[in-house]
Amino acid sequence: MTTIRCGLLAFDGCDGMDLVGPYEVLLTANRLLVRRGEPAAFEVLVVGEQQVELYGGLRVVPTSSVADTGALDVLVVPGAIDLDAATPDEAIRELAARSEVLASVCTGAFFLQRTGLVGDRAVTTHWEDVDLLAATGLEVRGDVRWVDSGSLVTSGGISSGIAMTLHLVERYADRALAEATARQIDYVWTESR
Repeated sequence: MTTIRCGLLAFDGCDGMDLVGPYEVLLTANRLLVRRGEPAAFEVLVVGEQQVELYGGLRVVPTSSVADTGALDVLVVPGAIDLDAATPDEAIRELAARSEVLASVCTGAFFLQRTGLVGDRAVTTHWEDVDLLAATGLEVRGDVRWVDSGSLVTSGGISSGIAMTLHLVERYADRALAEATARQIDYVWTESR
């Protein structure tokens, strides 16, 4: 298996669990693979500029800058509580141009919509914001925790980012690893809300 390069975008005001949930899923999947004598499947990068302050004040130091990240197999864009104050758009555009798959957690779908990266593909977001996102003209599904539209994968609110990332583990590795990862993190993995 080729190593899958996953960039998790960190920016001021992003939701912590939207960032750290997918991070933990990918690290746990790697740990389980190494434990059974196989190479890690995912290279996990936290991408951002210097130090960022997540919603609530937690500070994170990214492992890679936007400019230095290079090509990605998957870019994960977290959501934010204050969509107007968060300004990851330029970084998203730059990284999206070098990414095969764009993924978003929660209101991260709004950033993908406002940067013109959704097109006519179906998406989802936090259940509370489904109607607001649909008002932008997108096809928004409110009945599932993630929507896989090929090169675009979006997830619902907060912990749905964990569910979506387990789906990505299944997509890039296999179902058994995704299920083992869910079991390891003690997470009940379901697609429907």
